[in-house]
Amino acid sequence: MGRGRAKAKQTKVARELKYFSPDTDLNALERELRSSSSTHAAENAAADVDQGDDDDYDDYADWASHGR
Repeated sequence: MGRGRAKAKQTKVARELKYFSPDTDLNALERELRSSSSTHAAENAAADVDQGDDDDYDDYADWASHGR
């Protein structure tokens, strides 16, 4: 029975989210993207060092070339 009000409220909130466009601080966005990209680059470099030259497919490639 109370579904009508809940649905109306959800529709109202969805409409507000869809059409509301706050002012974007592009400088803050640029800072955030730069800091996260440098963080990800450092994490990726550390992951590459940890893995070394091991490749998951090397064993399969050896098996496939010798097995047939």
